[in-house]
Amino acid sequence: MPGNKKNVKKILEGLQKAYPAVKTQLEHNSPFQLLIATMLSAQCTDKQVNSVTPALFARASTPEEIMEVPLKELEELIHATGFFHTKAKRVKECAAALMEKHGGVVPRDMESLLALPGVGRKTANVVLNAAFEIPGIVVDTHVQRISQRLGFTKFKDPVKIEFDLMKLLPKESWIDFSLHLIYHGRAVCTARKPKCGECTLAEWCKGAGK
Repeated sequence: MPGNKKNVKKILEGLQKAYPAVKTQLEHNSPFQLLIATMLSAQCTDKQVNSVTPALFARASTPEEIMEVPLKELEELIHATGFFHTKAKRVKECAAALMEKHGGVVPRDMESLLALPGVGRKTANVVLNAAFEIPGIVVDTHVQRISQRLGFTKFKDPVKIEFDLMKLLPKESWIDFSLHLIYHGRAVCTARKPKCGECTLAEWCKGAGK
């Protein structure tokens, strides 16, 4: 059966061979910048976020500085990421909460991150993984799609998928696994026309060739 524990090791090895060096594609110079970039990436590509954040972080790169930027100006700075009204409001609320509860420092635990306005499990895991090297599984559209195709989960809810994968995969693989599937989803296992003939995971994939 695709996705059973017997094949996990082979799948992980195949991904590591195909993508030996992986990292988040969101450009950042601090945990706070990564947090904000990840919040902006909701329903937006990393490439688009990266086109916006240089000007944003040149204007304001700390929670205190973000709080001082007028809402209208912040909306203009992040306009190209979409849903800019909501995102600007959440970014300012998040910055205020960081200042009030954490002295402007991004916390290193899931519970504290989830208590910040606009931060869900996906965003929290990105920050924990990339900023602090704390294991967690990021479930974006690529991870969701490929995990389902591999038979690793039957769920569509990202949180349920995350917990299925946490039970299935060794903890030391969690960070790279998410990144591997994101890379693989962009390059090979695309949503509409997956390149099954080029896929290193095809022999274990229940969706291969369909």
